[in-house]
Amino acid sequence: MKKKILFGLLFLLVGTLSYAQKVYSTRTAQIKFSSSTAAEDIDAVNNQVQSKFTGKTGQLMFSLLMKGFVFENAMMQEHFNGKEYMESDKFPKAEFKGTINGMSTVELEKDGAYPVMVSGDLTIKGITKPVKAAGLILVEKHIVSAESSFKIKLQEFGITGKDIGTVISNNIEIKVAAKYD
Repeated sequence: MKKKILFGLLFLLVGTLSYAQKVYSTRTAQIKFSSSTAAEDIDAVNNQVQSKFTGKTGQLMFSLLMKGFVFENAMMQEHFNGKEYMESDKFPKAEFKGTINGMSTVELEKDGAYPVMVSGDLTIKGITKPVKAAGLILVEKHIVSAESSFKIKLQEFGITGKDIGTVISNNIEIKVAAKYD
């Protein structure tokens, strides 16, 4: 009887540790960005974003192809990827590598909404800058998702097209949503 109890406790402990160290991933996260000026509102979405995070450490990664952004106007998409703005042929990817701060308060095995802070390095157009943002981790029926919203200044990432500040805002809002497997 003692061996069964001991084995059961050991099994529970190992199962709990491996669950906490689980790597959550998706290839269908979504990143949207919005620019709003008196001249025009511009929105784009990329639904082919890869993301991973480690449950125990909170290590987090997002990666996307710039040409994956879709605009409602094909000409906007062409300009976005062109030499004047993103130079997507020269800089095909953007990525974020960082940490979910406050993972000790998140119970990935328990339904709930858990506010967290995310910090790390965002690389766009070959330029890396530190970013901090509030986020929310949602757990529902053992499915983990995350969302966040933050702003960046285009000029800090070397994006200096002639319409920045007039037609395109220099301050772009980025919204991130991921549902992990």
